Amino acid sequence: MATLIAFGFTSCNDDDTNGPEEGYAQLTVRMTDAPGDYDHVWVDVQDVMIKTEAAVGQEEAEWESLSNVETGRYDLLQLTGGVSQLLVDAEIPAGYLDQIRLVLGPDNVVVIDGEENPMATPSAQQSGLKLNVQQELEAGEQYEYLLDFDVDGSIVKTGNGGYILKPVIRMSAMANTGSIMGKVHPTNFQSLVKAQSASHIISAYTDESGNFVLHGVPAGTYQVTITPDAETGLEAKDKDNVKVGEGGAVDLETIYLE
Repeated sequence: MATLIAFGFTSCNDDDTNGPEEGYAQLTVRMTDAPGDYDHVWVDVQDVMIKTEAAVGQEEAEWESLSNVETGRYDLLQLTGGVSQLLVDAEIPAGYLDQIRLVLGPDNVVVIDGEENPMATPSAQQSGLKLNVQQELEAGEQYEYLLDFDVDGSIVKTGNGGYILKPVIRMSAMANTGSIMGKVHPTNFQSLVKAQSASHIISAYTDESGNFVLHGVPAGTYQVTITPDAETGLEAKDKDNVKVGEGGAVDLETIYLE
């Protein structure tokens, strides 16, 4: 499992009546998808849990399920073009947050050429996928984290022709990362959009209208490459020296492929 973590928070105004109650922080977790060459990838989300600081006299804190978890089966390949799926939006007591755990159930399926193939999920199903946070959450603040599934890296084909789901997730805090957006023309096919720096690679597909958004992009300078479907005969196109700042959104506007 490969996990890249970035942390931060967005401030709440003192007069924000929609903010967390006194002594609490607001925690939001969303899920999106890095590309994969499949028809559909269904994941069975059953719970989102957290581990906080151990109480006095305890060697280790216990895991707690969050309230308002949006359980269900989600097709990761629908989470393109800037779309993300809300998994949980809950108030939790302010203090030290050690880990977040994403618990998957047994009903995970990859569809290839129209054929459904169940995916075994041994580690995630039994104990949940653990993501390190190790951050002090301040009362009155809002924290939003994005879980970006690397679909190609998460699906493993076994020797007997079966499939195993071993989630590879890039988790980032939305407050101290930026985004890159734009539109690819022509729009009658999907294109792969990849932003790469010396330290990071973030990618996504365009949606049916040609739009794309790369969320959770760490601050830095990137080369953005747009690669159309090979069957189109169009050439890939690069955008160099795309500078992304913390909390900033870079709009590349319409990119025309030839």
